[in-house]
Amino acid sequence: MRNLLYCFFRLFFWVIFKILFRLGVKGADKVPAHGGVIVASNHASYLDPLILGVALNRQATYMAKEGLFRVPLIGAFVRSFSFPVKRGRPQPSTIKEAIQRLNNGELIVMFPEGGRSADGSLLDAKRGVGLIAAMSGARVVPALIEGTDRALPVGARVIRPAKVRVVFGDVIEAKGREGGRGFQERIVRDVMEAIRDLKFKRQD
Repeated sequence: MRNLLYCFFRLFFWVIFKILFRLGVKGADKVPAHGGVIVASNHASYLDPLILGVALNRQATYMAKEGLFRVPLIGAFVRSFSFPVKRGRPQPSTIKEAIQRLNNGELIVMFPEGGRSADGSLLDAKRGVGLIAAMSGARVVPALIEGTDRALPVGARVIRPAKVRVVFGDVIEAKGREGGRGFQERIVRDVMEAIRDLKFKRQD
């Protein structure tokens, strides 16, 4: 049932985003088709999770702030495809659930910056994506979303037509390399550098 619901919403939003945003996707084939994968993306708009859900060729699970689960109507939708996380300092139970889902072969979308960028520029990343990648050994795919900061910027209540693009980068391997906090922080740096490279290449 969950798969059918996901396919329905993906098709529905694909049509909407193609019309409204002329959505373009590049490099989706770089996302492994099977096994535990983290897709780590920049974050500038509430549209980003929906955009990534449409751009990906496989079903995604999201780490969503717990307040969204209590919003009428939206909460039911979020609950179907997400699990809650506390902003600022994820609880051990949240990290454990993320690792378990990855070990079960799920794809999890994470936003390393921990919040939305008001102007579309990249913010400093939190350590969460490095911690979860190192502990699970999951592969990490960097992703760049462009245009959602114009379509629905921070503070806006109305969606505006804007060209939106998603670009996926090469897989970053975390399994079997090393351990410790320094390794986790290095994964975060590698991920953010890869996202910056995608942004730079898009400007060439």
